[in-house]
Amino acid sequence: MDTLYILAVSTIVVVLIFDYTNGFHDASNIVGTIIASRAMTPVQSVIVVATFELLGPILGGTAVANTIGKFVSMGDLPQAVSMSVVLCGIFGAIFWNILTWWFGLPSSSSHALVGGLAGAVIMAAGADHVIWGGDALINKGKFEGVVKVVLSLVVSPLLGFWFGFFLHRIMGTIFRGASPYINKWFKNAQFATAAGLAFSHGANDAQKSMGIITMVLVLGGFIKEFVVPTWVIVACATVITLGIMSGGWRIVRTVGFGIYKVRPLHALNAQLTSATLILSASVLGAPVSTTHVASSAIMGIGASERPRSVRWAKAKEILSTWVITIPSSGIVGALTYLIAKLLTGGAI
Repeated sequence: MDTLYILAVSTIVVVLIFDYTNGFHDASNIVGTIIASRAMTPVQSVIVVATFELLGPILGGTAVANTIGKFVSMGDLPQAVSMSVVLCGIFGAIFWNILTWWFGLPSSSSHALVGGLAGAVIMAAGADHVIWGGDALINKGKFEGVVKVVLSLVVSPLLGFWFGFFLHRIMGTIFRGASPYINKWFKNAQFATAAGLAFSHGANDAQKSMGIITMVLVLGGFIKEFVVPTWVIVACATVITLGIMSGGWRIVRTVGFGIYKVRPLHALNAQLTSATLILSASVLGAPVSTTHVASSAIMGIGASERPRSVRWAKAKEILSTWVITIPSSGIVGALTYLIAKLLTGGAI
C-alpha cells in the first residue's frame, strides 16, 4: 500500500481522535448548567445534547472549517512531511485536552488545536509557514490566519461575560416578584436552549476537525481544492457526538458548581448567551471556544447578581489555563515533531 496513503489515513484517524476528545472535553460546557439547575437528569441531557450536536456540523456550513484549514501554509513541503507535521500538531492538542480533563480544568480545545499545529509547523518549516494575518489586517483591514483565530478566541469570552451580565439583569427585572413556580418554566425552557447550545457547538467545534482533515486531503493531493467532502462532515459530526455522549464529568463539577451557584434562571441565561454567540461566530467563520463562552457567561451572570458569590479564585484558575494553552500545546506539538524526526532519521 502507498506510504502516502497510509500516512493520510493515520493522520485522519488521529484528527478524529482529537474530535472525540473535543466532544468529551466540551460536554461539561453544555450539560454542566443543565445538571446543576436540575432541569434534566444526566441521561436526558445527554440524549438531547447528542441529537442536536450531530445536526450542528451537518447543517451548520463550513465557514469555520475554511478558517482553521487555512491558517498554516505547507504547500511547498513534501507531501509526507506536511502530513507528518499535521499529525504531530494534533498529538499536541490531544495531549493538552487529556491533561486538562484529568485535572478538571475547562480549557479550550480550539486553543490547543491552534497551538499544537502552529508549534509543529514552526519546528518543521519555520514561522513563515504560519499565516499570521498581520499584513492582511494592516494593508487590507481584513481578518485572516492566526489574527482571525486568536481575535475570535479572545473577544468571545468578553462578549460572553457582558452578554450574560446584561441578559441576567434584564431577565431578573422582568421576572422580579414572580412566584417560585416560574422555576418550572425556566427548567422546561432549557430543553430548547440546551438544544440550541448543542447545535451551535457542533456547528463550530466539529468544523475545526473538518478543516484539518480537508487540509490533509489537499496536501496529499487526494482533492484539488479546499472543499470539505460530505463524508468528512458526517464523520466529524458522528465522532464529536460520541465524545459528547461519553461526557467529561470531571469538568461538569467545575462549570456547573465551581464558578457560581447555578439555579434555573442562571442556567437558562447561560445557555441562551452561549448558543447565541457561538452560532453567530459559526456563521461568520470565527472559531470560538465553547469553554470560554460558557464559563465567562456564568461569571457574567454571577457578577450581575452577587459579585462576591462568584468563585473568582476558580475563575482565575480557569483564566490561567486559557493563557497557557496555546504555548503549552505548541511546545508539545513541536517536541512531538522533533522526536518523530529523530526516530525516522530525518526522513520527515
